[in-house]
Amino acid sequence: MAPNDTAQGTTEGTGGVRRRKAARYIVPVAVAGVAAATIGLVPALANAGDPDLPQLTAQELIEKIAASDTEQLSGNVKITTDLGLPNLDGIAKSLGGAEGGKGKGSGADPQAQLTKLVSGTHTLRVAADGPERQKVSILDDAAEYSLIHNGDDVWAYDSASNEAFHAKAPKDASGKPGKRQKLPEGAPTTPKEFAEQALKMAGKDTAVTVDGTAQVAGRDAYQLSVKPKQSGSTVADIRVAVDAKTGTPLKFTLLSTDGGKPVVEAGFTKVDFAKPAASTFDFTPPKGAKVTEADKLDGPKNDKNAPDFGLGKEFGKGGKGEDVKVIGQGWTSIAQIGTKSAKPAAGNGKDQLPPQAQGLMDSLGAKVSGSFGEGRVFSTRLVNALMTDDGRVFVGAVTKDALVKAANEAK
Repeated sequence: MAPNDTAQGTTEGTGGVRRRKAARYIVPVAVAGVAAATIGLVPALANAGDPDLPQLTAQELIEKIAASDTEQLSGNVKITTDLGLPNLDGIAKSLGGAEGGKGKGSGADPQAQLTKLVSGTHTLRVAADGPERQKVSILDDAAEYSLIHNGDDVWAYDSASNEAFHAKAPKDASGKPGKRQKLPEGAPTTPKEFAEQALKMAGKDTAVTVDGTAQVAGRDAYQLSVKPKQSGSTVADIRVAVDAKTGTPLKFTLLSTDGGKPVVEAGFTKVDFAKPAASTFDFTPPKGAKVTEADKLDGPKNDKNAPDFGLGKEFGKGGKGEDVKVIGQGWTSIAQIGTKSAKPAAGNGKDQLPPQAQGLMDSLGAKVSGSFGEGRVFSTRLVNALMTDDGRVFVGAVTKDALVKAANEAK
């Protein structure tokens, strides 16, 4: 099917779409606490041909996603992430598991294990049965890590270390575990309203089109393309393959303006929309496994000496006198942390680091200068950060030049 560029189509007769809660568009592949990493993601698979499907506008395709009521599925997902960072498996193992034997952490703690998904290629096995039962397993060559949500309980198990981690599932405002939150007043309540609002939010900064068709995991799909219109963003294109029958996103590909391989390309290599067996979500720690209870662990919220980064405060109003504000809008938004009036350390901080640490800083960051002064840009393929010698930080999914320009113009 040829690309369809009628991005802002407002055809009224979309037929068959009735009032449903817009919240139901969320695909349950976002299972067991890895929503941010896996929702709508697809595998790095070659397409098996472009199926001939009826043409849809971007609005009609977004309505189809919003109308999807998929809550039960199982399958395999392949995730490849290339941010330009080193493989973080070793770091992930050290975050929670290094002192697990001393009772200060757990090798099965999701905070440590899921870090590995930010680099490299990983195969996942996923299953979902509504909002109360989900499971995702990260499959390694000789080990498996599983995260299971079943009603009131969340279990994690690492077969390599024979450690388990247990926590109670978060509860909603009604006190019931695993239930959906109600939509706020004024939120869209039909797929059509959701699609119209999404396209309105895209506005002048974003081009949303239906760009042909594809096959993913053996299923026919439409390709939704979301591109920045602004220059200066590191995002070139976001592509989502949407199942033609169910409206379920099967594929997500994030492309960078630097070209080359996708920054993220992950998702289904196999998918089944039948209800998984109830036993899929059962878990009992194996004999001899070390079990860590989440409520027995000390965390940053209980540590009076933990640094305060202003988390939980209104964005743009940092804590302890540190200002955080947003420069620009849309795809080229940049967060500025700190102000020009901040007092730098003696010698602009250059004399405060030991030679080894300064050498590491020099190797990681590229020196830049401008009317703002001097600083270093720390880069990935998606997010870049400029740290100035006067103590300010500028960060965003923008180019190095955009960061320098923002620093030059900052007040």
